[in-house]
Amino acid sequence: MESDTTASDKGTTSDSDSASSSNARPYPPALIATAVALPVVLIVAILVAAVLARNTPTEREPLVLGPVPAPAADGTACTTLLPVLPVELGDYTKSQLVEPAPPATRAWQRSDGGDPIVLRCGLDRPLEFNRASALQIVNGVQWFEARDPASKASTWFAVDRETYIALTIPDGSGPTPLQAVSDAITAGLPAKTIDPGPLPN
Repeated sequence: MESDTTASDKGTTSDSDSASSSNARPYPPALIATAVALPVVLIVAILVAAVLARNTPTEREPLVLGPVPAPAADGTACTTLLPVLPVELGDYTKSQLVEPAPPATRAWQRSDGGDPIVLRCGLDRPLEFNRASALQIVNGVQWFEARDPASKASTWFAVDRETYIALTIPDGSGPTPLQAVSDAITAGLPAKTIDPGPLPN
């Protein structure tokens, strides 16, 4: 009697295993391919988004620039020069200025901000510019450099045009800004004989 029961139990177990085996069907190949490909697609999307975010220029705050004496800011030289100044100076792009902005002034900044390049037109002759001053000619323009040891920038004055033009350039900006502005000055303003101040006593 016991052997019949055991045999019956075995038969039941065998039938159950057969049913389970027949119900456990393999996953469709398309589903497996989707499961494998989805993480790859997500990783690629994240990398693309990161690259686009890095290459998209960030919105910069308008710059606040203080006024300086510029008696010839409304003169012909400045009104001729300002429209032909480049929008880009190497890694720097033209910045918006907080109004009221100083007259005859332009500025450029890197996309991540930092110290700007600032151009001012219509200035008086710089006090440091005299007959002993060393000049540097860049693309047809004679420049006088006034260096402030306390700052990390140089201010270059174009001294051979109808008016004085100052270009303040942060250290590490390279030669492109001075070259590009020199090209604009040469194209728009005729050269004049320099008029340095007297030698200091």
